[in-house]
Amino acid sequence: MTIEEAQKTVDTWIKTYGVRYFSELTNMAVLTEEVGELARIMARKYGDQSFKAGEKSDLGDEMADVLWVLICLANQTGVDLTEAFRKNLEKKTNRDKERHKNNPKL
Repeated sequence: MTIEEAQKTVDTWIKTYGVRYFSELTNMAVLTEEVGELARIMARKYGDQSFKAGEKSDLGDEMADVLWVLICLANQTGVDLTEAFRKNLEKKTNRDKERHKNNPKL
């Protein structure tokens, strides 16, 4: 699935099952919550914390939740994520094409 297809799929799902998008501010809060849930799993799986009994540990599902809400925000604010990602990659390439190669820490 392309990013464009994902944006269309989410929009269709929202209009079919979700009734309407939550407000942009609510979705920003939900995105923050979902990133926190992803961070919790990362801290337990790759960091120094351990999972609690019965705690959810599906990393892919949490990443998909973050992506879902990000796509919702893009749709409701008129952002074409394919084009935004292309421009962002170009920016990073121009800015960092030598930077990381010349970093002795890497």
